[in-house]
Amino acid sequence: MPISVIESAIFKDMFGTAAMRAVFDDGATLRRYVETEVALAVVQGRLGIIPQAAADAIAERADASLIDLEQLKIETEIVGYPILPLVNQISKMCGPEGEYLHWGATTQDIMDTATVLQIREALDLIEADLEELDAILDAQACRYRDTPMAGRTHLQHALPITFGYKAAVWLLMVRRHRQRLEQLRPRVLVGQFGGAAGTLASLGAQGIAVQEALMKELALDAAPVTWHVARDGLAETVQFLGLVTSTLGKIGLDIMLMMANEIGEAFEPFVKNRGASSTMPQKRNPISCELMWSASKTVRQHAGLALDAMVQDFERATGPWHIEWSAIPESFVLTAGSLRQAKFMLAGLEVDTERMQRNLDITGGLIASEAVMMGLAPYLGRQTAHDVVYDACRKAATSGSPLAQVLYQDPQVSAHLDRAAIDRLCDPANYLGSAPQMVDRMRQFK
Repeated sequence: MPISVIESAIFKDMFGTAAMRAVFDDGATLRRYVETEVALAVVQGRLGIIPQAAADAIAERADASLIDLEQLKIETEIVGYPILPLVNQISKMCGPEGEYLHWGATTQDIMDTATVLQIREALDLIEADLEELDAILDAQACRYRDTPMAGRTHLQHALPITFGYKAAVWLLMVRRHRQRLEQLRPRVLVGQFGGAAGTLASLGAQGIAVQEALMKELALDAAPVTWHVARDGLAETVQFLGLVTSTLGKIGLDIMLMMANEIGEAFEPFVKNRGASSTMPQKRNPISCELMWSASKTVRQHAGLALDAMVQDFERATGPWHIEWSAIPESFVLTAGSLRQAKFMLAGLEVDTERMQRNLDITGGLIASEAVMMGLAPYLGRQTAHDVVYDACRKAATSGSPLAQVLYQDPQVSAHLDRAAIDRLCDPANYLGSAPQMVDRMRQFK
């Protein structure tokens, strides 16, 4: 029985997606191994390195679905790697021509190239999810462009912002991730073919020609030198997933806090019994946000593991390679699951604009203190204005009076500002700065 949440029959669709699991499951992995072996035979047949009849037979008869998984498991546990047992089975499928299978290759060539093929497919899924999430956040930023709410720093009221501005900040990260993904592809979608020590010595003068032909056959790029121990491309991929999930974790944290009863400004979509408690009927817990937050932490740990896997000895590693076998697929599955939760949550987000307005007003105008300070600064100087407004804020906070009322009665203020000016400065909606315009600029930023 599975022991991981990403494979559990109960939890797997909370933490991952069926589409992403299908990219990395055993069946898909074996198909990618066989695809790589077949492509190698095909190009070697074209180049006259192996008989064309052998290449044709391998292409026709090699079938990943016919592999005996139990036997492969037993032999892999003995060998330590699955390729030798795999080659034994496939070569038997192909008859005498199977003797030409795996010509000049090494285990890591096949496994690394298969991993890159899986990553290419997985990145396409991530790209589609990011595109959908981009559209959702763009719509939210547009809809709430001018909706005022309290901006918070250090979990305290800071200055007024708009909810559209907050969504635009989230959108900025998503758009940059989409850029990163495109920039990442040329560095990671590079196949592996170097032979035992990376020099292609077993193929003599034809090694590089085979390498280039193989990568063309698989629609991958070829590296100028073998990258058996140069794992930066794969490590960068997991760092990218760490960045994506950390952004989703930040969004999830914001919404979790906004769902708190004391704030109550935004809520995950209502689905009967979603987030319900077994004992407290009133509960509406932020389930999607919690899953996004959890994924961000787990993938960040895998990002560290991927960096550890870069530190490899000499021309072929003694052990760090194995780290990638779990870090890469698990990171992709968790990222896909987090993106799925984010799309569901943000597309149906319930935004309480009235509560946002009430929360703006709960400090009696204190959130607009900078506006008052800047209104007084031309008359008193900025620092003096700061001190005057600071004292007024303390008096308002301790007395429970609105800030405007305290300011009316302060001769240092009333000497320069009448009541209408004070009321105007104390209205948070008048101190949104360039937040709406930033939303417009963000929506044009691609």
